[in-house]
Amino acid sequence: MTKLNIINRRRAFLGYGACAVASSLWGTGFYFGRLALNEMSVEYMVLYRFLFACIGMLPVAVISRVRLTGREIRLLLISAMFGIPIQFLIQFHGLARTTVSHASLMVGSMPVLLGVAAAIFAGERLDRIGWLALVGSTVGAALIVLGGHRGPAAVGEPTLIGDLMVVASLCTALSWILLSKKLMQTHSPPVVTAYTILIGTVMLAVWILGPLLLNPWLPNNAQPMPFAHVSTTAWVALAISGIACTATTTLLWNWGIHHVPASRAGVFLNIEPALGSWLGVKLLGEHLGPYAWLGGGLILCAAIVLTTRGNQPQPDVILE
Repeated sequence: MTKLNIINRRRAFLGYGACAVASSLWGTGFYFGRLALNEMSVEYMVLYRFLFACIGMLPVAVISRVRLTGREIRLLLISAMFGIPIQFLIQFHGLARTTVSHASLMVGSMPVLLGVAAAIFAGERLDRIGWLALVGSTVGAALIVLGGHRGPAAVGEPTLIGDLMVVASLCTALSWILLSKKLMQTHSPPVVTAYTILIGTVMLAVWILGPLLLNPWLPNNAQPMPFAHVSTTAWVALAISGIACTATTTLLWNWGIHHVPASRAGVFLNIEPALGSWLGVKLLGEHLGPYAWLGGGLILCAAIVLTTRGNQPQPDVILE
């Protein structure tokens, strides 16, 4: 094995590791978001989350100033729009209209959607074993969710509109992932991440806070920003969800898919619903049955298959 192959394999291993850690942190985001949603609306919870995320992204943007072409600016604006205001508002409004188990099952379909999108739009090739691993990991996530039993704290019933909104948010997430990877062909992952979060948060703030400026002319006044009566628990949850579950995860994920094909990295997205299901067991008194354990095994096996097989195609990007 040549030195170049060893370096490429090491970079791929680190790339898969970054995607795995990012997905694990994403899995805790629902818990911290739920703590904040107990005291504020979906819009303000998402806005506060990204304002905290901007604290972590500002130094990166200031230090790493870059010049973007007109085409790159358009890509960045579209990526930021789909990746932040559209995706997160649709997703959390969908979660408010369905159950955790249904929403998690919908999120578990993301790797297959990502694999199909990457093959169609990004020209990535995935062989038969790769597709079987992606499908197997998605089935594993479904088994984990279906293997849990609701505890007394679980309330509400699933609705078609809620499930469809979660699926719609996944489609917008695909646009963000693929557009970000295209931008990272010429710019480093931290720069793309920082600019996307900052620009997306500005869009989000305009959408949410804009009606406040029109209060004198609106028949129903817009709800003011919650601040004074927000508990310390909610502020801590917002800070963690913004800095750890948003800024850090996006940095790790963008760095990861900068070094590995997005279609293969997609298998690690199943860690999010798996971890979310595990947190449900701890927080809601649910129980994992044999199907859930089988699902966890499928996810682990799929991850091992995709990360240890030889002759994997390298991503067509500039490695830095």
